[in-house]
Formats: sequence, structure tokens, C-alpha cells
Amino acid sequence: MRIIGMDIHRVAAGAVALLDGKLMKLGRLPMLRDSLEAFARTALAKDDHVVVEATGNAAAVVEVLAPHVGRVVIANPKQVRLIAHAKIKTDAIDAAVLAKLYATGFLPEVWVPDEPTLALRRQVARRTQFVRQRVRLKNLIHSILHAHLVPPCPHGNLTGISGRKWIAAQRLPGDERAAIHRHLAQIDLIEGSLKEVEADIARATMPDPVIRRLMTLPGIDMTVASGVAAAIGDIRRFADPTKLVGYLGLNPSTRQSGEGPAYHGRITKQGRGQARDMLVEAAWAAARSPGPLRAFFQRIAAKRGKPIAAVATARKLAMIIWHMLTKNEDYIWVRPALLARKFRNIELKAGLPAEHAKRGAAYDYNVPEKRAAERAPVEAAEMAYTNLTSKWRTRPGARKAGKEKAPAPS
Repeated sequence: MRIIGMDIHRVAAGAVALLDGKLMKLGRLPMLRDSLEAFARTALAKDDHVVVEATGNAAAVVEVLAPHVGRVVIANPKQVRLIAHAKIKTDAIDAAVLAKLYATGFLPEVWVPDEPTLALRRQVARRTQFVRQRVRLKNLIHSILHAHLVPPCPHGNLTGISGRKWIAAQRLPGDERAAIHRHLAQIDLIEGSLKEVEADIARATMPDPVIRRLMTLPGIDMTVASGVAAAIGDIRRFADPTKLVGYLGLNPSTRQSGEGPAYHGRITKQGRGQARDMLVEAAWAAARSPGPLRAFFQRIAAKRGKPIAAVATARKLAMIIWHMLTKNEDYIWVRPALLARKFRNIELKAGLPAEHAKRGAAYDYNVPEKRAAERAPVEAAEMAYTNLTSKWRTRPGARKAGKEKAPAPS
């Protein structure tokens, strides 16, 4: 079996072949689909294994080469330290290192998702890019208003109808007003594209049972559920919840040497950063919703502050998600009317018609009595968690000290 190592770049790739411990250079080839297909037909065999690094075009390389070889492996570039810290670096040397690591079984591999999962990842990434562009333009408008001593906008949405009327009434130089108009026009274009991307995501995720199960959690809507599901892929990849937490980079970093104590620091922030950010955002929303997760957030916030509590709640969400997907069970404290409202929002974003004359399950969320009836058991669960944790000892020596101070029985 030959092992083909490829160091791929945007324009070209260097390839070497490892067979019986001997390396042979296969040359450089352009990073074009026709060139890769010709290389696969002429230079590769059915029993070859190809190793590439995870880059922006690695998925396309796998798609082209996979039908012509036995296996294509993507290596994690952050963990291939022989390449990252090498003093002498060429494409041929890097490709040879990949081939040798794979031959010895020490290559850190990256899971290759299927095409629907890749498409969902791309759509979620596009939505995130549009949101960031919109935030950047809004910040530019805020900076212009701030530079000319304009007070903060009294309306919730600066770029909404009321916000634009308020901007038009402010005293601004002509060039600055024209700049704001250009920024608002760009925001309108971005919001139009954002609605199209969200409609595509809604149509793709509406029949997905995994997405619907994740949305039973408080704070998780279609966007967060889609991003997390696309990042996780097959839940069977993770043997236990701590593996999923580590994949999302929500586990604390640890340093320990010899017989000394272990020091825990900030989270590692390794793995899927986009899904991690979404879970932290969902944690902030869950902290405003009744239930045990809000009690957990408040307990951590009282000791460590709200930012740390949000990250800890995101880690808790990741562990709950592993159990839900592994056991095929919904969140136990789900609120049916709120969940129906989430599902209805997906249907509306997907383009389904609005039926104003028909009252479905989502309408119950607008009835105060029904909404309060659903909140009651969730609030009771939150109170039960608060009462339970209030009895926990805050210091390891508290229990021992309490025993020493207790009076001896007579």
C-alpha cells in the first residue's frame, strides 16, 4: 500500500509517495479540478491512501480523489507539530511528514462530514458573515453620530423605520449624512441576502429530527440548532459528553507536571469556534428563561461573575445535548407552546404561508393563562435545583470544620 502525502495550497500542491519506507516525489500539480482528476487517473491506484492537511479547499480535494483511491485522510494542522514548528519547510518535506505520520499511526485525523452536513455548515457560515457585516455597518453609523455629539438613539433598532426617521431629524454635515445613507443601503442589501440564507437553512432543517430535538432546549432556536448540529455531525463520534465538550473547546485548560497540583485555566477554545460561540449566546438566552439552567447560571454568576457563568452554562448545554442525541430524548423541561412557536418561525422563514385565521399550537404562547401553566412546573424545577445546591459546601474543608465545631454528644 502506497501512502500519498499532499501539501495543498491555493494555487498548487506538492505530492510525495511513501512505499516500503522509501519516498518518491510525484511533483507539483495545479489546484484545479481537471488537473486533480488527471493526476488521480494516471498517478494513483485503487489501494493508495492519500493524506492532506485541513485547509479551505481540502473538502473539494477529497471529493475529487476519493473515487480513485482506497482512502483519503484529512490531518488536523494544529496538531501536526512536526510541520508547524519545522525549521526547514518545503512542500515536499511537509507532504513527506504527513505520509510518515500516517504510516506510523500518529496522524491526528479530522472527521470528514457528508455533503448535507457540509452544505449546512456553509450556509451557517454565510449567515454569520452577513450578520458580522451588518454589525460593522451599524457601528460605522454609531461612530458618525458619536463624532457629531448626537445622543444615543431612543429606539431599539437604529436601522428600523423609527430609527431612520430619528437619524433624519439629527443635525449632521452633508457628507456624513450621505455616508449614513450609503451604509443604510448596504444594510438593506445584506438583510435581503440574510433572509434568503435563513430561508434556505429553514427549508433544509425543517424536517430534520435532530434540529427539532435540539430546539427543545431553552435559548436554542433554528440558527443555533443548525450550527451546533452541523458542527457535531454524527453524535456517535463522541464516546462520552466530555469528548463533545472538548471538541467544542469548552473544557478548561489544565497544566500539571510531576507530583505537583493541577492548575486549571481558561477554556481551550479548540475545535469548532462557531458552534462554541453559538452555545455561549444560547446560554445567555437560557439564563433569562425559567428552569434549572437559569438556576445553574445564577449560582455560578454569584461566585465567578456572569461571563464565566455563561461559558459554564454553554458547557452544560453541550453535555445535555450529548445525552439528548445519544438517548434520542427531548429536553425534559420543554415548554410545548414555546416549542411550537419556534417551529412556526421555521415554517414562516421557509416561506410557508401565514394563516392568520387559523390558530395552531403556537397560538397558546400568546394566551397568558396557558403560558403561566407551562411555566409553573419549570419554575418549580428551578426552585428545586436552587434548594439542592444551597446545601452544597463551598470549600472542601467546610464539612471538616463543621464537624470540629459541633458539640460532643452527652
